[in-house]
This record gives sequence, structure tokens and C-alpha cells, in this order.
Amino acid sequence: MKRINSIVLMTIIAAANISSGHSADLTWYASGNGGIVAAGPQASAQAGIEILSKGGNAIDGAVAVIFNLAVSDYGMFCIGGEVPFMFYSATTGKITVYKGMGGAPGDQKAIDWYYANSIPKTGIRSATVPSAVSTCLTALEQKGTMSFEQVIAPTLRLLDAGGEKWYPNLAATLRKLVSTEKLTAGSREQKIRAARDRFYKGDIADELDKYYTSSGAFLRKADLEKHTTLAEEPVSVQYRGYTINKCNTWTQGPVLLQALRLLENFDLKSMGFFSPDYIHVTAEAMKLAYADRDKFYGDPDFVNVPIKQLLSDQYTKLRFPLIEMDHASQEIRPGDPVNMKALGGTGEYWPGEKGTTTCVIADKWGNVVAATPSANPEYGICESLGIAHNTRLSSLNTQKGHPNCLEPGKRPRITLTPTIILKNGKPILAMSVAGGDLQDQVSLQIFLDFAEFGMMPKEAISSPRFAISHMQDSFNPASDDKTRTGKLAGIELNSTDKSVIDKLSGRGHLVNTATGTMALPVMVYFDQATGISYAASQPTNTFRGKCCAALNKTP
Repeated sequence: MKRINSIVLMTIIAAANISSGHSADLTWYASGNGGIVAAGPQASAQAGIEILSKGGNAIDGAVAVIFNLAVSDYGMFCIGGEVPFMFYSATTGKITVYKGMGGAPGDQKAIDWYYANSIPKTGIRSATVPSAVSTCLTALEQKGTMSFEQVIAPTLRLLDAGGEKWYPNLAATLRKLVSTEKLTAGSREQKIRAARDRFYKGDIADELDKYYTSSGAFLRKADLEKHTTLAEEPVSVQYRGYTINKCNTWTQGPVLLQALRLLENFDLKSMGFFSPDYIHVTAEAMKLAYADRDKFYGDPDFVNVPIKQLLSDQYTKLRFPLIEMDHASQEIRPGDPVNMKALGGTGEYWPGEKGTTTCVIADKWGNVVAATPSANPEYGICESLGIAHNTRLSSLNTQKGHPNCLEPGKRPRITLTPTIILKNGKPILAMSVAGGDLQDQVSLQIFLDFAEFGMMPKEAISSPRFAISHMQDSFNPASDDKTRTGKLAGIELNSTDKSVIDKLSGRGHLVNTATGTMALPVMVYFDQATGISYAASQPTNTFRGKCCAALNKTP
């Protein structure tokens, strides 16, 4: 089983006021009541804090962070990447999800080529339509308060300071968008929309089209022109008084919701944190949830995913008895939510994602953004524009008829999965995790650390975790489902406790001890009584410049 090793560190800058030219002490946790940013590296966290300190809201700050990440965290994210984006509005009390994923090339001949030759995992032929620019500008237009010129300023300073050879070209591209915004008559919203259209429909799109043709890519300007960022409602469930909100099945997000529905039938608290019983039942619930993910999830614009049935009381009652406390499942066991059967035949058969970063941000008014920007290298890059492209097409597969199979214009079912959790209708937790198929495994565990065992983010993030490999590899596009299968009953633990290992092994788990970091989460807790936010990120001994920041530091 592959893991995201501890090659990066997400720390926290606790600062009263951070702006360009100012520094702050680094740590991996912080609290504040004037706004908070959990992202990284330092330049990106500072970009978000700068915007908040100038009166911007969470959307303004998040857009500044995400554009900055395309430079400061290049390799984990790029300007032509993707970013599932969730926004809680303190004004309306509602959550909006921006569908931050681009589709496959629209030409059927291109799709036929992939089926004949396979989907590559790197390079420009592995790219979907670059969506991050559209996602950010759509969110800024609809829910932000600032101009694009204001929120892009920290990124332009970073590019102008010099670094990679493509920095000047990307800076010039971004300044073209600023120029269009400034020259367009009308409202703030109309100006931002015009800037977005220049990227997807104007001369920038023309230049991208030339690059696609000359590089052998299958994307075309027509694919850019058709792309839109859709806003939708989240998918949610209730768990012991909390409302957990995720993106729909164009991500793996609902797998966390399915696991929680199953676990609600067990007294996890009485089992004890990281006890053999707790690890076992949580692992078995994840196996069942991931089996359904791998058989049913896909782009809901293309396939009819039975999400209501998958999360229903009736289906949950059928599925949770499959969890045997004295036995670890050795099989992939999806259910049949349509016909309401606990088991539904053969399963559709880990995680090697190398590029994902994180973003959680809240402002002083109570608005919250959770987003997970990503783009796995090695990128195809249009050097004349400085625009690197994602490699997300390999999160589709070439098993014809599968819900996540490649089709013209179809979005891949991605692992990127931000989370916003409400209590009494207001945010209490927000999370973002880097780590491929590990993302919802880790989100599930740190949420349970909080909800079942009373841990604050600092303690939850630094507590031991485990991971299963009993699932499909979301980065293997093969047509043979069995080649996409991980190690059945495989489990890795951040523990060397012989008693725990022996008891799990006795139930049939194939146990390995993990010494590295299991994914890279950031977690923010919002104290609804005091208005103070508490953030934490993964503490490690290896520093790559990942950070978070808080305005108005408190003890």
C-alpha cells in the first residue's frame, strides 16, 4: 500500500496582522477570532490573511490562497488544476458547493484513442479541462466582495520576485485578466465574468488551443468554451447532532457519509480510542462504504447514482449487520441500494496521489470555505502562458459501462473531498486533507476523534491513525477491475502496540505498522460560544513550508 509520506509540513502562523513584507513565528496550531487560514505554504497563508485583514470575506481570502498555491505549492497544485470548493454563508446559513472539476475532451475520436491505448497518468494527454480558474472566479463573482485585481495581488508579487522560468509568463497571463476586468464596463460581477471569459473563450483560449494542437493533446478551445462551474447543494447526513456536508459523487465525499451512517449503530466511545474494537469496526465500515463508492459513484451529470438510497435508513439497516466484530472481511462487498439488498453481487474492483494541497479559511463574520486544490504531476505546460495542466483524466477508467468510465466531457470521480460540519445550523468544524484515497479515511477519523472522544484539532491531528487498502486505486485507469484492487483486509497502523496488532491480526486483518504520516490534514474548530477559531495541521519533523495563519492571536 502506497502512502503519502511525511515530505511536507503543515504548520500554523499565529499572527495579529500579517501582510506582505511581514513575518511571523511558525507553529502547527493557532487560534484567533478575526479570521483564520489553514493552507500552505507560508506565502499562501499570508495571502489569505492579507485579504482578510483588508476587509475581504472568506471567499476573497480563499481565492487569493488558491491562486497563490499554484505558485507556492507547485507540484501539489497548478493553475490548470482542480479544486472542489465549499462555502458556508453566515448570512443565509446555507452551504454552496462549486463543482471545481473539468471534463474529459469532447471529441469521440480522442476517447476512442484512450480506450485503444489507455489513459496516461502524466503529461498533457492526461489533462481534463483546466477548471480552477473558472471555479475561483465564479465563486469570487457570486459570493466575494473584492475585485480580481485585489485578490491576485499577492500572487503577482510572488511571481514578480522570480523563480521558475514560467513565472513571468504566468504573471503576464494573470495581468491580462486584470486588464480585462478593469476595462470592462459594469458591475464588479460583470468585470470578473469578463476576465473569466477571456481565459475560456478569448485570446488565452486561442493560445491554449495552439498548444493543445502542437503538443498532441486532445483538448481543444471548444472544450474550454463549453466549461462552466456549476453551483450545487452539498450531500449531507446527520450524526449524533452534527450535520456533515460533502460534495456529490463527482468526488468520493459521500463515502464518509456512508461510513458514518454505519458507525452510528455502534458505541464507539465505550470501545475506547484506538482500541482493537474501535479500529476494527471503523475499518469494516469503511470497507463497505468504499465498496459502494467503487461500484456506484461517478459524475452525476452522466450516471444515475442512487445517492439517496445509499444514505437511507433502510439501506443502512441492511448493511451494518454485515460488520462482524470477531472477523475482518476478506471480500469486496457492495450492496444493492436500488433493490434494497445488503449485498449486490461482485464488487468493482491504493492511493498514489502525489499532488494535493489544502485550504480552509474563515472570516470574522462567520463565513467559511473548505477547498482541496490538486493537480498531480508531471504536468503538461503551455509555456507561452505559464499555464500548467492537471493529470486528472487518470481518475477515470476504461472499463466500459462502469459509472466512472471515460466518456466525452465527463468529469472524473476524484478523491478531493473538503468537509464542512454544522451543529445547530452553524459551522463547528471544517477540514481539508491531502492524500488520495486516504482523504476520507483521515477525515472520518479526525472527525470521530472530535465527536466521540472530545479531542480538539491540535490533539486530533497529532493522534495515531490507520488506513485500509481494501478498495479501488483511484489513480489506476485500467479496464480490468481486478488490477485496480488494493490489498484485501490490509490495514496499516500508526502504532507498534503488540496487543492491538495481535488482536486485529486474530480477526483476519493483515496488519502493517506505518512510520510515516498518513495523509496531510488541516482542521479548524469554531467555538460557537466565544467566536474563537482553533486550527491545527499535521506536525512532522520535515518542513516544506506548509502553513496556516490566524488573525488576532489568542492564548
